Amino acid sequence: MTHPRSGFDPAASSLAGDVAPEVMAELLSVRSSIDNIDATLVYLLAERFKATQRVGHLKAEHDLPAGDPQREAAQIARLRMLAEEAQLDPAFAEKFLNFIISEVIRHHQAISENRRPSAEAPAVPSPGTPAGPGTTGPHA
Repeated sequence: MTHPRSGFDPAASSLAGDVAPEVMAELLSVRSSIDNIDATLVYLLAERFKATQRVGHLKAEHDLPAGDPQREAAQIARLRMLAEEAQLDPAFAEKFLNFIISEVIRHHQAISENRRPSAEAPAVPSPGTPAGPGTTGPHA
């Protein structure tokens, strides 16, 4: 059954004609669990990036660097330990976190760049400052 919004068909498989029906049913059942886990991962990543966006704005407001190598190293060590406890390949977990960290840093850099006034943007006069030649202020 295809999902109307996404067009995703959870029963799609190039194996359908080559596998016994009971095996296909079990395969589809396990894949359904995988699909649920994948959906959960997407929503968890979305929440994580919402939080890191807040961090990026704080860093930009206070002129802090986009990356924090000491924090990143601690997180990688922590994630490797958690991966070992969960019986997940720690090298895979580290690659995954390094990818996420690089994306977060890229987002933080973009936030910081977007907060800086452009060198080409015209200066906006402050209240009470003459707006230009021949004017006497904001009420001229």
